[in-house]
Amino acid sequence: MDFRKMLSGCGYQTAKTPASGDTQASETAAAGEKLADVEVLNFIPPEKGEKIAVISVRDYGEIKIKLFPDAAPKAVENFEGLCSMNYYDELIFHRIIPKFMIQGGDPRGNGTGGQSMWGGEFDGGIPEGLYHFSGAVAYANSRGPSTDGSQFYIVNTDPGYTHGGDVDNFPLPDNVKELYREHGGTPSLDGSYTVFGQVFEGYDIVQKIAQVETDDNDKPLTQVMMDSIRIVEYDG
Repeated sequence: MDFRKMLSGCGYQTAKTPASGDTQASETAAAGEKLADVEVLNFIPPEKGEKIAVISVRDYGEIKIKLFPDAAPKAVENFEGLCSMNYYDELIFHRIIPKFMIQGGDPRGNGTGGQSMWGGEFDGGIPEGLYHFSGAVAYANSRGPSTDGSQFYIVNTDPGYTHGGDVDNFPLPDNVKELYREHGGTPSLDGSYTVFGQVFEGYDIVQKIAQVETDDNDKPLTQVMMDSIRIVEYDG
């Protein structure tokens, strides 16, 4: 796991997602064990009048995100609150790993900063029905979902590609595995991070961003900046 050191005297720890080579397949489920199908929320389209998030990325375009306030109330409240404070205006995507994820939302621009709308960290929990399929939006954390703040990432994988290993290595219901096979994603992150949104339009923008050249710390050599994130009513 990519454990970057605390900056001296800053009081912030890097908000992390697992490094690109990590796998976290659980050993708790017996091989071949079948789990009952579950409700999956990620791909439910937004309804007209529903609040959505729109990320305007300079020189790239707009990424539109469905939010899940019923499944992840605290997480969505925080995100909407930060957006209303213009917190994300002119922040960058500071960590980009192809076929894995793009991460942003840190005022320091290096993975060591950021806080919730209440100040400090908060517990976003692990919402039921939300998984790390391609296009999923979740909070980065340092020691589990109780350390959520402002930093978030968007899962970026190709259709049919599961980062971190074959989906059959993970103790997931069959219908969830089938969706991973269809859409791709990072099942290794399920159960450790707070998923609260899903890209439903502009995923091609996410993929373009994921192709930028980066340094040894996965930071883009040319800044990828969010002009803003706005919460608007979906007009259908």
